[in-house]
Formats: sequence, C-alpha cells, structure tokens
Amino acid sequence: MNALPPLLCMALLLAACGGEPTSKSATNLSTPALRGSISPNLATGPDGQIILSWIAPNGDGHALRYAQLGKAGWTKPGTVSRGDDWFVNWADFPSVVPLSDSLWAAHWLRSQPAGGYAYDVIVSLSEDKGASWSQSFMPHTDGTPTEHGFVTLFPDPNEIGIVWLDGRKMVNEFDANDVTSSGMTLRAATFGADQLPIREALVDELVCDCCQTDVALTSEGPIVVYRNRTTAEVRDIYVSRRANGEWQEGVRVAADDWNIAACPVNGPIIMARNNLVAVAWFTAANNQPLVKAAWSMDGGRTFLTPLTLNDTVPLGHIAAVMLESGEVVVAWQHSVGGGAELLMRRVSVDGDLGDVHVVSESQNLFAFSVPQIALYDNALILAWTESVGKQYSVQTGSLPIDSLPRLRD
Repeated sequence: MNALPPLLCMALLLAACGGEPTSKSATNLSTPALRGSISPNLATGPDGQIILSWIAPNGDGHALRYAQLGKAGWTKPGTVSRGDDWFVNWADFPSVVPLSDSLWAAHWLRSQPAGGYAYDVIVSLSEDKGASWSQSFMPHTDGTPTEHGFVTLFPDPNEIGIVWLDGRKMVNEFDANDVTSSGMTLRAATFGADQLPIREALVDELVCDCCQTDVALTSEGPIVVYRNRTTAEVRDIYVSRRANGEWQEGVRVAADDWNIAACPVNGPIIMARNNLVAVAWFTAANNQPLVKAAWSMDGGRTFLTPLTLNDTVPLGHIAAVMLESGEVVVAWQHSVGGGAELLMRRVSVDGDLGDVHVVSESQNLFAFSVPQIALYDNALILAWTESVGKQYSVQTGSLPIDSLPRLRD
C-alpha cells in the first residue's frame, strides 16, 4: 500500500462554496467497543436495522465484534471470529452486513505467510441473525501471495454478493509497457448460503491498489463504484453495473483527470433509490483537494456534471447517505491542529447546497480512519475512530437530520 501523497496535507485554501460553517456535535451513544478498538463499519439491513462492527484487541490477536442498534441503544456485542494472524490496518477494514431478515455475512483479512501486503479475504455466514457463524471460507481461489481486500458485501438477492480488489496479477514482473499485466484487478462473486460459488467475474482489469469499494442496489441490479487506474496513471472514479448477469465495462463518473503514480487511499461512496444513483468522492487533480458528488438519473449509465462540496482543503475519507427525498448528506475529514474534524453537507441533484456543518471539533478524531454514516429513523448514526495519545477507541453518535442546515439555491 502506497503512502498518502504530501499534497493531501497541504494547507491551501480554495474558493468558498458556502457561508460560514455551522456547528452541532453529534449526541454520543454509549458504544460497546472498548479501549483499543479500531476500524468501525456501519451496515444497514433490508428492514433498516443498523449493525456496527469493529476490530477489538484479543490477547496477542484480534476479534471481529458487532452490535445492533435499537431504541435503547447498542445491544450487547457479539463476536464473529478471533485470530492472531489477521491483517489489520486503518484503510482496509472488516464488516458485518445483514443481507436479509435472517442471513448475515461478515468478512475480515488474514495475513499470508509471505507477510507484507500478502493477505486473504475471509468470509463467514450466519443464517440466524448473528447468533451463530459458519465455518469461514475464501471467496478467491488463486492462491497467490498478493493483496486481496477492500471488500464490499451486498445482498444478491437471497444470496451473498461480494466485490474485492484482487492482486493475483501482481506476481508477474512489472512491465512499464504493459502495466495491466501486473496490476490490481477488481473482481466479483456470488455465493449461496451453502458457501458454493454461483458466479465469478473480472469486473475491471486495472484499478487503484488500495481505495475502498462500495456497492448500491438500483431497481436494475447492483452497481459498484471504485477508483480506476489507467496505464497513464490517471486515477478517477468509475462505476460498473451488472446487467443480465454480466458486469459491464466501467464508466467514468467525472473527468477529474487526477494523474498520480500512487494510491491516494481514498475510496468513493455510492447510493441509490430505484434508478437514482449518487456518488461522492475525493480527488486532488491539479493539486486541488476536493470533495465532489454527482448524480445519475438512469441507473449509472451516465452522470450529470459533478458538484464541489468543500470550502477548505479536505483530507477526504468520505462517508455519505441518501435521504428519502433523494438529497445526499456527505461527510469528510478536514485537518485541524494535530488531528481532524468531521464536516458534513447536504446537497441535492439540482445543485442546491446546505452550509458546511461541523459535526465534531474534537482533535481526537483519528485522521487516518474512515468515518461511517447510516440512517436510522430521522437521525444520522455516525461511527469514527478516536485517538488519544496512542490509544484508539471506536465511538458512535447520533445527529438529527433536521439539525443540518437546509438547502439553499
């Protein structure tokens, strides 16, 4: 995994996109993740249930734990798996995802004996809402000592869909004249509850090495968003739709033309309601760090001109949700002092923007982490990693949607 390029930390000011930021901190939720916990993930099930998962210290190893949000707060946490050979880092984190009323899926990462960035995706299933978990399995079978990660799990339907970054071609010697022959790929598979593969596919033969993936479900099927990589090192955001059982050739969401010979470790988010699709992402083309959002009215076939959301230089690490109205709430991290703060903004497909909202001014927000947002009733549920000294802990909070500044023309 490449280091973050220096330009992400530059203290440059861009033209303001709105008025003075408003501020209302999220109400803290009593989080069952204890001291030493990291890598939160929020997943929303088909009936609206919210699952928080995280990595907890476990002796000399780690454990994947989870809890469900209810009217009284988070439930008592459960454990999917434990191990002392896990691959743990801030950017590529596990998940626990409710796929149906009873079927859940979870994934984590296991280091290979080769060490370094050689690691595998491990998946386990539950057919009783997390009460028990199956024997784990790997969705990929190439057996190469390379990177496999940045997973998104999704319902497919009554089956388990999964997309991941797959480095199996990286065992080939690098050839500057044929970067594709040794580059990272994006792959997908569908499994039944019996863990048997139903279909596998190569989605894109050359993508960015370590940016998160995401999947949304449109009325026509799943659509995956990811950071593409061209042989000329342009790393823009692409989507691929699955139509008639086949993943389609990737479509560029916007022509940022970000030329960078390293992975920025900043993945996009995709959301959908029927055929309305929205994507939010970070770019730093032309040395101008920006947070952007763009809509598609046709299920991801084409995208409207993107909107710029930030008014100061962001770190990125995007979180976003789509409201029932089709408006989108996008959050991103912004460097402040020795830490970071979480900023948020409402935006509509018509280009209307709310003022930038400071969710938390605490400098304890761990800058090298990926915040999470989910919808629960009339509130936004947030999860983030806090860092005090060298001690990490997962925190959660709730913010009423009505507390966000309203859209203005």
